[in-house]
Amino acid sequence: MVKFSKPFWVANFVELLERLAYYAVFIVITLYLSNVWGFSDIEAGVIAGLFSAMLYLLPVFAGAVSDKIGFRSAIILAFALLTVGYAGLGILPTMLESAGLVSYEMTTTYTGLNESYLRWSIIAPLILVVIGGSFIKSVISGTVARETTPENRARGYSIFYMMVNIGAFTGKTVVDPLRRSMGDQGLVYLNYFSAAMTLLALIAVYLFYKSAKTEGKGKSFAELGRSLGKVMLNGRLMLLILIVSGFWVIQSQMYATMPKYVIRLIGEGASPGWYANVNPLIVFVCVNFVTSIMKKRNAITSMMIGMFIIPLSALVMSFGTQVGAANILGMHPVAFMMIVGIAMQALAECFISPRYLEYFSLQAPKGEEGLYLGFSHLHSFFSFLLAFGLSGFLLDKYCPDPRLFTNEAGVLDAVAYAAATQNAHYIWYVFVGIGAISAIALVFYGHITRKLDKKREQPATGI
Repeated sequence: MVKFSKPFWVANFVELLERLAYYAVFIVITLYLSNVWGFSDIEAGVIAGLFSAMLYLLPVFAGAVSDKIGFRSAIILAFALLTVGYAGLGILPTMLESAGLVSYEMTTTYTGLNESYLRWSIIAPLILVVIGGSFIKSVISGTVARETTPENRARGYSIFYMMVNIGAFTGKTVVDPLRRSMGDQGLVYLNYFSAAMTLLALIAVYLFYKSAKTEGKGKSFAELGRSLGKVMLNGRLMLLILIVSGFWVIQSQMYATMPKYVIRLIGEGASPGWYANVNPLIVFVCVNFVTSIMKKRNAITSMMIGMFIIPLSALVMSFGTQVGAANILGMHPVAFMMIVGIAMQALAECFISPRYLEYFSLQAPKGEEGLYLGFSHLHSFFSFLLAFGLSGFLLDKYCPDPRLFTNEAGVLDAVAYAAATQNAHYIWYVFVGIGAISAIALVFYGHITRKLDKKREQPATGI
């Protein structure tokens, strides 16, 4: 530990808290929007898609602001915005309840919120969380870079990656007990937990974070805009970004579709937070092993393996409603198949993510690797927009909200709901198709780029 500076350890500690807060909310973001605010599946999908997509587009520009005002000021601003944003996600529903527009108990009762323009007040705290989160993504990774040396940088990023996964894992474990014990009201109180975590991080930064002066450095927004245009005009990289987006469209269903899907088909006893935790666990265990066995293969080959695993993972998820009602290893078949599918997605991620960044950096012009890597996560921007929006439409059609099938006494019409969800597995067939198209596209991409590279390497001949 003495090999790293104090700002390094403070940055990693608050990163753990920030990830813990974020994943506690994000794993049930569509449930929160539908069950607490009354948005339909389609509306919740669009809002959550915009929220998550902007978290991957804004960090580059937030990083420019951080360079101008200094990392310490930027990280304090970030955690202040996150604390107010998460607290707002809890306080606003309470205020609406006090106004008589809604009542939160195990199941939410709407008494005017659905017809009120006030339900769109949710946008304000979501914007604060997006802006705060954008600063965090740029400042924390920047701190790790600046507070390490070439000798210990690899180890430093290894610690950083471990903190991210510990935070993600722990944050998701909080959700299910709270939701089961308090129902929809627990989804409201969950935001106070996240606000407490980011407030603790804010206090830690204020008291202990002292970084080197960075004020006045970095690129202007105009320069970043030109850089973004440069990347987007690189046809080879943009095509790769769009192809890899197919993987992330499926991977992000762990947050977009899975929570609602398992709760609606299994019941309130489902544990979407624990199912999702299979992902960081498998990545943590397997990523180094997969990277080692693929080190002699080129990046495209490794990515192809992952891209062919991902449609199979969606196909496995579809089996949950088709293998009968008997438990598998003590689990509901929908839960068991979901866990297997998520594990397969995590394995695919091990083949794709590290090598994607490697390939992306190699395509950048000499001296502009950092600039290009700053835009390497554009695939998440595109994929989250599509993934959540598509999820909302598919849930609405094949696995609708059971509240739409209850009578005035709140009793579910089980026969009507069973008929409405009999083709729920069709949802995953759509993602099988997206994954298969992406995998085949990557095969053609690899073949074409290899031919182009060979042609470029051949010496010019003339008479």
